[in-house]
Amino acid sequence: MTPCPAFIERSGEVLPQLPVQGVVVQDVESFLEALLACAALIGIEHQIHVSSIEEALALIGRGADEILKLEDLRARLQEGRPLRIKAGFDPTAPDLHLGHTVLLNKMRQFQDLGHQVIFLIGDFTGMIGDPSGKSLTRKPLSRDDVLANARTYEEQVFKVLDRSRTEVRFNSEWFGKMSAADMIRLAGQHTVARMLERDDFAKRYAAQQSIAIHEFLYPLVQGYDSVALEADVELGGTDQKFNLLMGRGLQEHHGQKPQVVLTMPLLEGLDGVNKMSKSLGNYIGISEPAIDIVTKTMKVDDALMWRWIELLSFDISQAEAASLREQIAAGLNPRVVKLRLARELATRFHDAAAAEQAIAGWEAAVTGQGDITQLPLQDVAIPAEGLRIAALLTAVGLTPSNSEANRKLKERAVKVDGEVVEDGQQVLQPGFEGLLQVGKRTFARVRLVAA
Repeated sequence: MTPCPAFIERSGEVLPQLPVQGVVVQDVESFLEALLACAALIGIEHQIHVSSIEEALALIGRGADEILKLEDLRARLQEGRPLRIKAGFDPTAPDLHLGHTVLLNKMRQFQDLGHQVIFLIGDFTGMIGDPSGKSLTRKPLSRDDVLANARTYEEQVFKVLDRSRTEVRFNSEWFGKMSAADMIRLAGQHTVARMLERDDFAKRYAAQQSIAIHEFLYPLVQGYDSVALEADVELGGTDQKFNLLMGRGLQEHHGQKPQVVLTMPLLEGLDGVNKMSKSLGNYIGISEPAIDIVTKTMKVDDALMWRWIELLSFDISQAEAASLREQIAAGLNPRVVKLRLARELATRFHDAAAAEQAIAGWEAAVTGQGDITQLPLQDVAIPAEGLRIAALLTAVGLTPSNSEANRKLKERAVKVDGEVVEDGQQVLQPGFEGLLQVGKRTFARVRLVAA
C-alpha cells in the first residue's frame, strides 16, 4: 500500500495524512510501516511549522526591549492569519527623524511577514499632549498644527512602510464622536492610585510638581485606541509601556483578547548619549538631503554604530553584524561598515543614485580626492563687502558659534578648498564658490552671493 493515501492542506503546502478509514491493511507489519512513515512526515511538518514561527519571532524580537507576552504572540502567529499591528504617532512636529523609524522599521518587518499595519495618527491625543517622560505639562497643539503635521507624516511614512499593507487612521474618528458622558465612563475604568504608579507621574507628585487632570486621560485615550482598532499587537517606545499596558486592560474590559505589547528602545542621537531629538539637534531627518544623511551617519561613534545597525538596518542581519564585529576586531576599518549603513539609509529615504552621489561627494571632501561637485551647492547670502571666515562658518552651520569657529581656526582645523586657513581674519567675497571644511567630516560646498 502507499503510505498516507489521503492529503490535507496545511500551512500552504499539501501534506500527507494518516491512513483513513476504509483503507485495507493487508498485514500488521505493513500497517505499522505506513503509520511510522506518516508519523515521520507529520513530525517533519511540525518542525517546519515551528521553525518558521521561531524565525518570525526572532525577526520580530530583533532590537526589541520587551515583548509582553511572548507566548501570546507565538499563539497568534500560529493562527496563520494577518495580525493587526498598531503604532500611534502624535503629530507634534512636522518632520520625522531616524528615531521615529525604529518603530516604522519594526512595523515594516511585520508587513514583510504578511501582517496588516495600522499607522495611527493621534490627531485627538496630539491636542492633549503626551506626558510620557516629561517633568512638566506639555503644551497642547492647536487643531490646525496637528492636521498640518499629520499631512507631512502621511507623506513620509511610506518611505519605510508598504502602502498596500498599511491603514492610516486618525483617532478623532472615534473620539470625535464621544460624548462627555462617554469620556467620564472611560475615565472611571482606572483609579488615580493606578495612574500614580506611572514613573513620571510618581516623580512629579513626589516633587510637588503639578499634574493636570487631562494628562491622566492620555494613557486611557491611547489605550482605548487599541479597543477601537481591535489591535493584536501594539508597538511603542520603552517610555510608552504604561500606556501600552493600559490598552491590554481596556481590551479585556471590552471583551477583546488583550493585545501583545512590544516595546522598542529609544534611539540615541548623534551625540551618543541623549535620545534622538530635534530640540537637541542630535537627529537625522528622513527628509534631509542624501548628503546630510551620509555625512551625519559617518560621524556616529564606532560603538553607537552597532546600536544603529540593530535598530535601523534591514540589510545587515544579526548574524552578519556579529561577523562584522569579528572582522573589525581583526583589523577591518569600521568606516567600511559605517559607510554601508549610510548607503542603506540614504537609499531608503531617497534612491540608490542619490546615495551613490552623496557617498562620492563625501569621499571627495574627506579624502581630498575625487569630484567635490558631487556635493550639493549651497547659496549663502553675505554682505557686499564680504564676510570674515569665522562668521561665515557659523552662517553656513559648520560651527555653532563664532567663538567655536575661532577656536577651530586656532587649531588649524579649518580648510578652504583643501588648504588650511592660516589667517583667522580672512574675508571671503561674494562670488566665491568652493568647499569649506571644519575637521575631517564637517563640510559644505558653498557659493557666496551678495545680500
